[in-house]
Amino acid sequence: MSLVLSLESSTSVCSVALHEDGELIIEREVHEPQAAAALLTPMIEGLFQSTGLLRNQLSAVAVSSGPGSYTGLRIGVSTAKGICFALDLPLITLDSLHVLASAVSPKGDGRWLCPMIDARRMEVYTCLLTETLEVVEATRPVIVDEQSFGTILESHRIDFFGNGATKCEAVIRHPNATFMSGLYPRAASMGLLAFRKLGAGEFADVRNFEPAYLKEFAIKTKKA
Repeated sequence: MSLVLSLESSTSVCSVALHEDGELIIEREVHEPQAAAALLTPMIEGLFQSTGLLRNQLSAVAVSSGPGSYTGLRIGVSTAKGICFALDLPLITLDSLHVLASAVSPKGDGRWLCPMIDARRMEVYTCLLTETLEVVEATRPVIVDEQSFGTILESHRIDFFGNGATKCEAVIRHPNATFMSGLYPRAASMGLLAFRKLGAGEFADVRNFEPAYLKEFAIKTKKA
């Protein structure tokens, strides 16, 4: 049995989950901006209290590694590292956009997936994936305009989703573009991705790993 604790805090939704051999056992979510700092650790405690499982039964800790919220990622990765250090566990890191895309049910018609996380104004963090999550275009920041994805949409149907896709729907008007609502990166969706990396021994360096912020942290200032 492989028991993996999954943490996801790359957006305004903070979530945790336990998976056994890739199958979801239990999950907890809080839909509250900037909740990770105060609630992530109590949510983890709640998983073990509810299931009766013990921390020393864990095989690994998986964490969403970015892109996304600077503060959320920092808290999630720091928490994951702390647990790994304390229990001498391997750390599994997962691209936040791949986690988001893993919640989409394949339709089997050759379409591509375009998960998007809001990066403010008309910029998003995005990538292109097949329905089996093979990478077509790697994760990157993109400023979206009327020409974005135009050439690719001529030859492929693309599903756009995530909190960054909402603001792009009025701009990307190609008939091969489909927009799906209600999807966000979730710890509950990390099980199979983490299980595959666990089986392959694909672990991050617990001491030196840093989240994929993709952009410099911008400090907000109050207007006079």
